[in-house]
Parts: sequence; structure tokens; C-alpha cells
Amino acid sequence: MRVAIATDHAAFALKQELKAWLNEQGHAVLDLGTDGTASVDYPHYGRKLAEALAAGQAERGIALCGSGIGIMIAANRHPAVRCALVSEPLSAALARSHNDANAIALGARLIGLDMAKRCVATFLATDFLGGRHAARVDMLKEPV
Repeated sequence: MRVAIATDHAAFALKQELKAWLNEQGHAVLDLGTDGTASVDYPHYGRKLAEALAAGQAERGIALCGSGIGIMIAANRHPAVRCALVSEPLSAALARSHNDANAIALGARLIGLDMAKRCVATFLATDFLGGRHAARVDMLKEPV
């Protein structure tokens, strides 16, 4: 699968670990930055992730920052993105199966590497259930 990953400085180390692990799993990874631990603004990277998903450069996205919250909000400002903040595999599975999330956000200061891998693996392996959930997901496309 083609997976885009974007982070701010607070989650740079987690991004590097996840990127290597995703490559080992056979996924093609589009690294959207940042490229180090120097302070950067997470909205810029949330936007880059959203634009990559909207353009079809990746099938799924992983957004990382200290809490996962800021970059998730930034990514979700794009109408083509449904990014869910997850902290364990069940929320990752429900984000995909019920909400057809195309991205997840993880907080590097809140989640360890092993749990992050479990969340990502679940997210990538779970299909959208459709059915009764499809109409609800379609409602998300309507302006507020």
C-alpha cells in the first residue's frame, strides 16, 4: 500500500521508526517531512498530508505530532480527508470500518513505538464496512 507520513519536530523520531517498519512490511512510504528535530509548525505538515491524499499520491496517511491533535485538526480541514486520532488498535479499526478514515493521527508524546505499530497495522489491514455506515460517511462531505 502507498502510505504518506507527515510529522512535526515532536514526532520526528517516531516517524523515522514507523517509516522503516512500514518499508519492512512492504509498503511504499511517501515521507512528507519534517526532516529533523528543529521546531516547525504542524499545520504545514497536516496540509501536506491532506494534499497528498487528495491528489492520490497515497492511499492512506499517518499524521504525527506531540499529541496527535493539532496535526489531525490541520489534516481534517481538507474535505478529502477523514483523519482520526487513535491511541490503540480498537480505535484504529473503528476509524476504518465505521468512518472510512483515510488517515490516522498519533501522539508521539502519548504512545510508544510498539502501540503505534499495532495501531498502524490495524488501520492498514481494516476495510470499510459500508452498509449503514456509508450514508453517515457521505454526510461528512456536506458543509456544516
